[in-house]
Amino acid sequence: MQGAARRGAVAPVVEITNASGRRIPHAFLRKVVAVALEVGGRPGLPVSLLLTDDAGITEVHAVHLDDPTATDVISFDLDDSADLVVSVETAERVAARSGHRARDEVALYVVHGLLHVCGHDDHAKRARARMRLAELDAMQRLGLRVAPVDA
Repeated sequence: MQGAARRGAVAPVVEITNASGRRIPHAFLRKVVAVALEVGGRPGLPVSLLLTDDAGITEVHAVHLDDPTATDVISFDLDDSADLVVSVETAERVAARSGHRARDEVALYVVHGLLHVCGHDDHAKRARARMRLAELDAMQRLGLRVAPVDA
């Protein structure tokens, strides 16, 4: 991890709740968060990360965004912190189809969600291209090769 390893870098506080029933090492997730925040320009931002299944993320999606469908990641920018909800079940499905590890797909979802919190947008073509470059930068820093979220 480049940023947190530098002298004076502030490691973010990362609270992880794993309700997915799958084992994903917390040290790995903390590293992903730190790199994503560094790339996004908000190092040290406290992050709460909930790993869940499709049913769990569907509930969050319905309650907070009025969309009762499953999705991969939902992020909330709370000004002084970030909340992320990731569907590990979706990550497993996509990873199996794509031929890589589910934890690497989870990492991509965390990076993607945190980049949104850091101000990146993927609606307009030009903004989406910038966001994909930032995702690629973060994934390369992590040593992971996973296609962008909507590739």
